[in-house]
Amino acid sequence: MNKTNLKKYARLIVRTGANVQKNQPVVIVSSVNDAYFTKYVVEECYKAKAKSVSVEWNCDDVDKLVYKYTKVNVLKEMPEWRISKLKYRAETLPAMIYIESSDPDALADIDQNKMMEVRRAQGPIIKPIRKEMENKYQWTIVAIPGEKWAQKIFPNDTKTQAMNKLWDAIFKCARVEGDPVENWKNHNAYLLEKCNKLNNLGIKTLVYKSANGTDFSVDLIKGTQFMGGGSNTIGGVYYNPNMPTEECFISPNRHTAEGIVYSTKPLSVNGKVVKDFAFKFHEGKIVEVIAKDETHKQVLEQLISLDEGARQLGEVALVPFNSPVNETGLLFYNTLFDENACCHLAIGMGFEDTIKDFEKLSKEEIKAFDLNDSIIHVDFMIGSADLNIKAILEDGSEVVIFNEGTWAI
Repeated sequence: MNKTNLKKYARLIVRTGANVQKNQPVVIVSSVNDAYFTKYVVEECYKAKAKSVSVEWNCDDVDKLVYKYTKVNVLKEMPEWRISKLKYRAETLPAMIYIESSDPDALADIDQNKMMEVRRAQGPIIKPIRKEMENKYQWTIVAIPGEKWAQKIFPNDTKTQAMNKLWDAIFKCARVEGDPVENWKNHNAYLLEKCNKLNNLGIKTLVYKSANGTDFSVDLIKGTQFMGGGSNTIGGVYYNPNMPTEECFISPNRHTAEGIVYSTKPLSVNGKVVKDFAFKFHEGKIVEVIAKDETHKQVLEQLISLDEGARQLGEVALVPFNSPVNETGLLFYNTLFDENACCHLAIGMGFEDTIKDFEKLSKEEIKAFDLNDSIIHVDFMIGSADLNIKAILEDGSEVVIFNEGTWAI
């Protein structure tokens, strides 16, 4: 792969993704297989005058062995050093850069019950610490090709061919060609314009219909707003949490989801790919999981049983079906990309920064909005070429906002 493009991508991640500030510590989470690229990100952080740069290495093969051989009661333990590390992070607020390249099927053979038990045990410990950090620091999730991931997407190619093709797709989706920093300024401005149009409508309810059987509605919360592109920390630092991103999103009223939604792309849950499923909602909660494969159904039922909020919606996201990600014609088996290929919903935690002027509100005032709360946030894709979405406005009138899978406003 061309070194110039790798360095351009690394600079984009640091300057536009995480927007690393002078004298700010940085933590990078990356695979041991990706050191060849991670070093460029480290260098760019120092060029941005970072105070320090730490790399936390991971490895799919090691993670699999840990889950395979370690007893569940040991895995469920949260060692004091890990808690101290998270608390230190909450105090120092480093910029966090997550570089993904994992095999979507990395943990497919691991007992899902075991993994869910670990999440259920550790989630309540981790959650309040992360809550303390929320909206106070920059973070970004990006991706580079991993061999197994690339060959899952391009099974008929050699490893080298598959890696090169996935690099090309990632560069296209992340707008690396030309001047990537300028590309992202323009893209963020475009998404902001779409969000402003949505916010000015005064939407009360969104209604979804598609030929695949999706027939669904959900209410929005008065005083919340659509967001897209970059975000601001409470301190006013602008950054891009996801690269790529094509969505305008909002946290809905968690008590109001009604009807059925069918998935249109596979979803990786705890290292296992599930597909061809649907969720039936009533009074805001998932009341039935439908799936062609019984094993996939069990995985999803375990997921939504992690806590009360896991059955309710934390996010509604609007993404045109003709997005650059979808136009690659690829199924990425990775939520970062597939969620930006078409419209999606997310079960689990809602986003406080979708509340207007949230940074000026007290914890009690934010709590009054009753956003969904959970230890998880899992996106699943529902967009299609014939998806229609209409908005019922507060005055009772209706506006079509998506027609045949893409923007109508």
